[in-house]
Amino acid sequence: MPADPPLISLRRVHKRFANGVSALEDVDLQLRAGEFVSLLGPSGCGKSTVLRLIAGLDGPSSGDIESPAVAASGAADTAFVFQDPTLMPWANVADNVWLPLRLAGRSRAQADAAAREALQRVGLADFAAAYPAQLSGGMRMRASIARALVTAPRALLMDEPFAALDEITRHKLNDDLLRLWQAQRFATLFVTHSVFEAVYLSQRVLVMGPRPGRILAEVAIDEPHPRSPAFRTTPRFAQACAALSEALQAAA
Repeated sequence: MPADPPLISLRRVHKRFANGVSALEDVDLQLRAGEFVSLLGPSGCGKSTVLRLIAGLDGPSSGDIESPAVAASGAADTAFVFQDPTLMPWANVADNVWLPLRLAGRSRAQADAAAREALQRVGLADFAAAYPAQLSGGMRMRASIARALVTAPRALLMDEPFAALDEITRHKLNDDLLRLWQAQRFATLFVTHSVFEAVYLSQRVLVMGPRPGRILAEVAIDEPHPRSPAFRTTPRFAQACAALSEALQAAA
């Protein structure tokens, strides 16, 4: 029986900006429904550009891209979580989560149950009436994730969402993200600079080389889910981190 086609596919994708900078060169990438894949590479290698192309926020200079965001089904099938939570400071948490449903034409009353369910899933049910300034950095990121997931997307794109957080909060959000992913099985493409984070979260890690960015290696993380914090202290985790570090060094 043939395998299902990938949900997201990039084939020989190049991206050159108007100022002449070549950001991506000959990028091939596939992400299947329900997969968790990380993009790892040095700063400026084009990781964020890959996400923007998949999200339909920019177009390639050449090559082919297939994703829910650039298909006829529309961008609601793809959600984007940025490094900055980008919450509206004048709106409370519930209204921030309501935003994508509001843009889709659903009233506050029609969206209330979905917004509250999304907040419940990220542990913010008691903070629906709070404003972003009243939340910690980790809580603001939880609200951003709830806003992304309220539309039940097929694909979730995450651009270093936990990079600015302390290690304790980051580890807790890693665990929460995996719990949400296992419950809903949205395909996830996660950009990070952290070898340890990539190994802990991912089924596969794609290693990008310096600009112009291209994918130079793929490392499978053969550790079953669910994963617990204890995985971080195992020899298997150390071995996977070492293999990924070697691939990253070879790509530099």
